[in-house]
Amino acid sequence: MADAKPVRTVFCAKLKKELPGLDEAPFDGHPLGQRIYENVSKEAWTMWVDQMKMIMNEYRLNLGTPEAQEFLLQQMDAYFFGEGAVHPPGYVDPTH
Repeated sequence: MADAKPVRTVFCAKLKKELPGLDEAPFDGHPLGQRIYENVSKEAWTMWVDQMKMIMNEYRLNLGTPEAQEFLLQQMDAYFFGEGAVHPPGYVDPTH
């Protein structure tokens, strides 16, 4: 019986602790995808997916357009490595 593959860990830029990393880089070939692979945990990525859905719905993004894709990449970069993604005008955090 083969040994289980060891879990790859990263020091998560978002959660500021060592956690299991992603299995593969998102956006293969894009510099941000590689940076996320090296610095973002699975847990933080799952949190981003929820954030991304909110952003896509609130801004009614059409990801078929380069402008929407670029905006979402900017939001992703800010979410993981900057001050955090901006919320749409009038957004109220449901946790408060």
